[in-house]
Amino acid sequence: MQTPLLRLSGLAILALSLTLPLNANAHRAWILPAATVLSSENAWVTVDAAISNDIFHTDYHAMDLSGIKVFNPKGEEVAMQNPSKGRYRSVFDVELTDNGTYKIASASQGAFAIWEENGERKRWRGALQDLGQAVPKKAKKVQLTETHRRLETFVTNGAPTTEVLAITQKGLELAPHTHPNDLFATETARFQLLIDGKPAAGAEVEVIPGGMRYRDAQNAIHTTADKEGYIHITWPQAGMYWLSASYEDNKAKTRNANRRASYTATFEVLPL
Repeated sequence: MQTPLLRLSGLAILALSLTLPLNANAHRAWILPAATVLSSENAWVTVDAAISNDIFHTDYHAMDLSGIKVFNPKGEEVAMQNPSKGRYRSVFDVELTDNGTYKIASASQGAFAIWEENGERKRWRGALQDLGQAVPKKAKKVQLTETHRRLETFVTNGAPTTEVLAITQKGLELAPHTHPNDLFATETARFQLLIDGKPAAGAEVEVIPGGMRYRDAQNAIHTTADKEGYIHITWPQAGMYWLSASYEDNKAKTRNANRRASYTATFEVLPL
């Protein structure tokens, strides 16, 4: 039986990009607000969303907006305004009608399989619920993987609040013990990475400051979550930062499958 490769939609391209190695040639997904801390009775923020080679530089693919949701300080979903998708980036506005912290996020789960059949190597990618039936019984050297990905950023109008930061206990998440809109240069932020609500011990984390297009080195910060899932990031200077965490284990819900999860966020670090 021939199993064709699935045609990748915009969301599938995003999911694939988050499984690529983090190197100079990797494609990285990001959601970038024009500002993350505002104080106004009529506050709006414009947000870019894209997949690119250089952090925050639109040079590869616009992100599909259908998977992005905006949550107000109470955790209620609200509509994005003026959405538009271009060749290299998507853009939308968020009206901050309430005081407090908003979350802009995209989350999905999926699966892929690799196996040998009649001497040929086959691949499949699709919905998680279809993973168990995706591979023929006569397949050999089967590798099954569940994938979970989450992409977030946060914007606060007025004083920061925490209600919208509550975790969902699904996939890899960040519990910000330091508020994500209360970050300052030279100070250290304390975050906890959780996988399905439990500490993601050993999760690998990379943090890259924006503006990498204009320097010779990425200036990346690398760290690993401790046994309780905690990481500590000291911000060297003010600016926008891209954080990416990855986690993998063999505790997938599908029998004989591995679990691979990723978490990506954009943070703004302000000067002291």
